[in-house]
Amino acid sequence: MMSEFLVITVGAILVNNFVLSKFLGICPFLGVSKKLDTALGMSGAVIFVMTLASLVSSLINQFLLTRPFVIGGREMNLVFLQTLVFIVVIASLVQLVEIMLQKLSAKLYESLGIFLPLITTNCAVLGCVVINAKATSPLQSTWYGATIYGFCSAVGFALALVLFSSLREKLDLAQVPKAFEGTAISLVTAGILAMAFLGFSGLV
Repeated sequence: MMSEFLVITVGAILVNNFVLSKFLGICPFLGVSKKLDTALGMSGAVIFVMTLASLVSSLINQFLLTRPFVIGGREMNLVFLQTLVFIVVIASLVQLVEIMLQKLSAKLYESLGIFLPLITTNCAVLGCVVINAKATSPLQSTWYGATIYGFCSAVGFALALVLFSSLREKLDLAQVPKAFEGTAISLVTAGILAMAFLGFSGLV
């Protein structure tokens, strides 16, 4: 059991990093990584949403969507509603985060701008809960295993975002060739960072 926990943790954070290995959630990764403060704020929001979305979606999937019921003598289930239900869960949690940030940190709320509600359609968050729903691992198919995977995946997302943001802040002070100024050097840097994470591929 402990070894499986370790595999999920290392795999989600380093080996199968959602941003740098699966290339999911690139929009906020590029959009809010110009400053470290906003990157940290987005990281906290994604960790909160992805962890709770994994927990709630896993419970709904396990105890409602995959449970068989009989209609007209035919056994059916609601698995076909998975994506719709998962998006509703994620959207509800994002609304909760927005309300909390408006009350607790209006400045951070304004700096995140459109990228905060975009967590609702962030393919990294949706991808995480869908992976949990289709998991064949005995641990990950449970609600607590799914929650651990969601949390570790979010930490991996946050790690990539904070690292990239730190690099971009340094690039703003560096002398970059004119042809590579702006978005170009950011994409090159992101590619090099993704290549660096390939070094973790043999861990699990």
